[in-house]
Amino acid sequence: MRKLIYNPLAIAVAFLAVVAILFATLWILIPPPPRSIELATGFPTGLYQVFGEKLQSELAEEGVSLKLRTTGGSAENLALLSDPHSGVDFAIVQGGVADIAKHPHLVSLAGLFYEPVWVWYRESAFKSDGGKLGLLSQLKGKRVSVGNEGSGTFALSSELLKVTGLKAGDLITEKLKPIEALEKFRKGELDAVFLVSAPEAPIVRDFYQTPGIRLMNFEQADAYGNLFPYLSKVTIPRGIVSIEHDVPKQNIDVLAATATLVGKDNISPALVTLLLGDTYDILKSYTYLQRPGEFPSGVGLDFPLQVDAEIYMKDGPSFLHRYLPFWTAVWTGRFIKIVIPLLVIFLPLLTYISATKNLLLRLKLSQVYEELKVIEKNAHNPALKEKNFKELAAIERRVGNIKVSLLDAKELYDLKGHVGDVRNRLNLVDS
Repeated sequence: MRKLIYNPLAIAVAFLAVVAILFATLWILIPPPPRSIELATGFPTGLYQVFGEKLQSELAEEGVSLKLRTTGGSAENLALLSDPHSGVDFAIVQGGVADIAKHPHLVSLAGLFYEPVWVWYRESAFKSDGGKLGLLSQLKGKRVSVGNEGSGTFALSSELLKVTGLKAGDLITEKLKPIEALEKFRKGELDAVFLVSAPEAPIVRDFYQTPGIRLMNFEQADAYGNLFPYLSKVTIPRGIVSIEHDVPKQNIDVLAATATLVGKDNISPALVTLLLGDTYDILKSYTYLQRPGEFPSGVGLDFPLQVDAEIYMKDGPSFLHRYLPFWTAVWTGRFIKIVIPLLVIFLPLLTYISATKNLLLRLKLSQVYEELKVIEKNAHNPALKEKNFKELAAIERRVGNIKVSLLDAKELYDLKGHVGDVRNRLNLVDS
């Protein structure tokens, strides 16, 4: 054991063993970000899918594979995200859809863009109101598509109709997908259609281009916005869809939910940084309703904002992720997480090791001095002459084999001098 203490190879092996144990512990407690993740989007033709495809392309450049799963809408996305066996890691969810109490382990990473609540109506169905729809209460007795079951449109339209005071029997509702609703609308089989979608979605242009229908101007938008924190009042500027054809033909106030990127609360902090960095790049000019720098956003979200996402939005990426490629920054950060605990452990340990080594050396030297005292005491006893020389020779061999550091060399050489003094005394007595 004493030989191993001074063996550099043994010290190096012991150090590497400690590093390996600590690294394995950190690997378990702080696993590296996955190289393959899955995102639940929505309809294949919707803006959720478009965003997912852009994010997929961005992540591929960083060596992360993103799989996209098309779904029927936000409710299905939440169900998949909450199911541990679904394989879905993230989902885009419309604001106002989630019951937070049912999904305690989900967090928001960022609000992505506004999704206006479009209420399209047929002018001929509201002749008694001058062909205009400004209040949801005017839908009483009308044929209305409220969105398909499981979609964000259905969840939000149900809430709006409920707070407006309209009960199930007050109007004829149909649970239709957007394409189905548009077809029935064109045939004159519906009076109004609810649709929650970003303005760039192709389905919105299809509604705008359908003759004889108009878009509801929410005259009570401020009241609804105060009642539902996840809704914002947004103005659709005149001509924003088509300046050439002047569509829409006037500024229109609508309510808008916020499409949110949602994940599980055990998400890797490094992955949060990667997703938000790419999201910033995508959303610089993603939708014409947003103001510069408005998205990604940390407000108007159903789920609590993830801690690392909140820090990122406030301070930006960390120093490593700002100047290094993603995986280089990840492994550099993990290396730092290993080195710092090692320093915390070994720096105090070095002090204790040094003190312990000094104590052991002094105990060893004091034992030799005790033996020398006995030899000196028996130096004048002729009967112990041979024994004294034999024991002194053994002491000299032991002292000669003692190895000490440069700092302890003086004490060793002092001991050797004292051993020499004892031999001189024995020689004088012998002569």
